[in-house]
Amino acid sequence: MNHSATKEHHKLLSEHFGITAIPGQFTVALAGNPNVGKSTVFNALTGLHQHTGNWPGKTVDNAQGSFTYLDRSFLMVDLPGTYSILAHTIEEQVARDFICFGKPDVTLVVLDATCLERNLNLALQVMEITPKIIVCVNLMDEAEKKNIKIDLSALQKDLGVPVVATAARSGMGLDTLRQKLHEMSIGLCTPTPRQISYSSEVENAIQQLLPNVSRLIGSNLNPRWVTLRLLDGDQAFIKSISQYLNLDLHSTRLQEVAV
Repeated sequence: MNHSATKEHHKLLSEHFGITAIPGQFTVALAGNPNVGKSTVFNALTGLHQHTGNWPGKTVDNAQGSFTYLDRSFLMVDLPGTYSILAHTIEEQVARDFICFGKPDVTLVVLDATCLERNLNLALQVMEITPKIIVCVNLMDEAEKKNIKIDLSALQKDLGVPVVATAARSGMGLDTLRQKLHEMSIGLCTPTPRQISYSSEVENAIQQLLPNVSRLIGSNLNPRWVTLRLLDGDQAFIKSISQYLNLDLHSTRLQEVAV
């Protein structure tokens, strides 16, 4: 980001999310299902350099913490634990809106190594929104106790994003995690997340809507993901677009076509 864009980004973080980033500081969104050790990862990385409050206008905890790696400062925002970000609950809406409109430099999704299949749903949803994602497979020590073997290289290849194994309670893998967060933040890592393919009917509908959505949204959001939400008739998301991007989808024919 140039200086002007960075200033606008920090203003958005402050006004809409109650988050104050210092100049030059990278922002990391920390996402994950409940009970995957997300808070342990957060505490292990940020230590005592953290504080909590509420998300503006929400009765949902907002935890922020900072850490330094290779002389670069990182602000980590611990999002509410959710199984999805399709915004059926306030927690899901908070997580989704920050990933979409808070524009973190990296979204770190924490998974439980003992139940990867269930946890991967959230990671795949985030991958549809942003390519700037790192998957942290946590609780590797618990998986080992249960004799669960995970082919991390194969998982990374299948997902198309960096995958880091950790056992945050003991500190295992955290140095590698810091390194990957740094590499992605400064642009050394350019992942190509796996794109989910839907039924032919849905894919045809996406292709019909995509040109208009792309023209309206520009580079603000992933047009394909926005198109999917329009096809869902996600009114809460449409309101969020109006709120954060000052774009009125109701004044266009997109809403009529999608519904």
